[in-house]
Amino acid sequence: MQVEATASIWSMVLGSGPVVQGVLISLILCSLLCWTIIFAKIRRFRQLNRANEEFEDIFWGTDSLPQIQTKARKMLAAPMAGVFLAGYEELKNLQDTAKNLGINLSHKIWIDSLERSLQKGIKEELTNLEFALPILATIGNAGPFIGLFGTVWGIMRSFHDIGAQGSANLATVAPGISEALVATATGLAAAIPAVIAFNMFMSQLSRLEGKLQGFAGDFINLVERRLLPRTSRAGSQGQSGDE
Repeated sequence: MQVEATASIWSMVLGSGPVVQGVLISLILCSLLCWTIIFAKIRRFRQLNRANEEFEDIFWGTDSLPQIQTKARKMLAAPMAGVFLAGYEELKNLQDTAKNLGINLSHKIWIDSLERSLQKGIKEELTNLEFALPILATIGNAGPFIGLFGTVWGIMRSFHDIGAQGSANLATVAPGISEALVATATGLAAAIPAVIAFNMFMSQLSRLEGKLQGFAGDFINLVERRLLPRTSRAGSQGQSGDE
């Protein structure tokens, strides 16, 4: 029975008009693209979660920031590593600026500059992960309407056949109605997974953003404890010597 039903559906698809066939082909292509993105994103999020955990262990288990930087450059699959590199690069720039100009930068300048660079790093990581998600949103929003277009066209064909044959029996309207139902079902089949996947991935991105924000705070706290007091003392001693 199932084989007969499948064969019947295929016969309806093959027997439909060119417009409905075009609608069905476009929806099938959208569905294939949707599932390709879904599987790719699932794999990517699994990889980054493992990489983030590994980098977090390195971050807390290594005392030297340069050593962390060396390891972070080899862990670009971890968004936390990308955020760390953005903050560390800004930290080195600030240190070089203070050393070359012979000035003692205030605590506020250090923290504000680091926060801006870390936030920029977070934004870049999230932007990279958002790639292709708008496609899912587009398929989820447009899929039902594309299917509805095929539905309307199939019903129009049914009314045309009724007018041409002057008869409204089931044999006259069945082909057009069948096309309409197949187009509707195909549109929903493409849109529903896209909407579910889009919401799921956006939820994961939101949780990841929270983790990256927390990591940025930890990075600033670490810099304050290890480097800023030492830098401030050195700057103060330099100023006392000048006097």
